[in-house]
Amino acid sequence: MIDKTTAMETVMRRLEKLPVGHAIDLRTYKRNRSVVIARTGPDAFDVVENGFAQGRFEATTGSMKKLLKTLLKREFPRSTKIRLYDLGPAEADVVVARKTL
Repeated sequence: MIDKTTAMETVMRRLEKLPVGHAIDLRTYKRNRSVVIARTGPDAFDVVENGFAQGRFEATTGSMKKLLKTLLKREFPRSTKIRLYDLGPAEADVVVARKTL
């Protein structure tokens, strides 16, 4: 669990170190909304939003910060804590079943 106020810096730091083909999953406390980010190339990311809105985005390292800021506001508007999972080698559109509260 990471604090929402530091989520942007934490996620950007994780994405810099993320190997090609690996993914991370951002979830709400109740685990009912998610943003999955997979690294598809040295400077390319595939982002899948599944929650209040559904969408799929292609982003570069430069555009990722702006996209992430928009998605955090839309998917986690009242959250104070965000769950961050490292999925390992995975695609962005793979739905990982997480237990719900």
